[in-house]
Amino acid sequence: MKSMRSILPATALLLACMASPAWAVKPFVADYEATVKGVIHADAQMKLTSAGGNRWNYELSVNNPIASVRQTTVFEDRDGTWRPLSGNDSTQMLIKKSQKNASYDWIAGEARWSGDVKPDRMGPVKLQAGDVDAMMLNLVIVRDVAAGKSLSYRMVDNGLARQQTYQNLGQEKITVAGKPKTATKVSRSSEGKLVTVWVVEGLPVPARILQQDDGKDSLDLVLKSVN
Repeated sequence: MKSMRSILPATALLLACMASPAWAVKPFVADYEATVKGVIHADAQMKLTSAGGNRWNYELSVNNPIASVRQTTVFEDRDGTWRPLSGNDSTQMLIKKSQKNASYDWIAGEARWSGDVKPDRMGPVKLQAGDVDAMMLNLVIVRDVAAGKSLSYRMVDNGLARQQTYQNLGQEKITVAGKPKTATKVSRSSEGKLVTVWVVEGLPVPARILQQDDGKDSLDLVLKSVN
C-alpha cells in the first residue's frame, strides 16, 4: 500500500491560513469508508485534537486485516495562520513496516525528514510563509472553498516542495451518511494522478476524496459521520 500521505491531497484532509473567525480551529472526529485500488475495503478516521496552547494534532488512520496506516501532523495556529511543526507516517503490511518522521523548523526556516526515507529525501527543504504538508491540505481546501479563495498551495512533504493548484468544477449532488448533500467539487491533475475532493458546507473535512492513478481508482475515502 502506498503511503497515505503521498496519496491524499491528504489524506489529506488536513492544509495555511484560516483568517476568518468562522474558521477557528475546533476538535472533531470524522469516520470514513476507505476503498484502496477498488477492491480493498477499510475503516478510516480523521481526528483533530488539542495539543496544548495554540498547537493541534491532526491524525489519519486507516485499518483493515492486512494493513494499517497512521499519519499525524502537529501544527500551530498563529493568529489565524496554520503552519506544520512535525509529522509522522507509519505503515504496516503483514511483516513489512515503514516509519517516516518530518520536522518543520520555522526558526531555521527548513524542513527535514528521517526514518525510512531515501537520502535525497531527507532535506533540508527551505520553508516559505504559508507552506503546508499533505495532511493539512485536507483542512485548508475545505476552508478556502467556503471562502471562495484561490486553491493554490505550496506543499512541503516527503523531502520535496510542490505547487498544488485545484480547479473548482462547480457543484454536485452526493450522499453523506445516507443523506443527499450539495457539494463543491474541486480537483487537480499532474503526472498521471488525478485528485478530486468534494466539500460540503458546514463540514470541517472533505465529504469525499478520490485519487486516480493513470485513470484507475487508487484511493476513495467517503465520509460516514463527523462529530
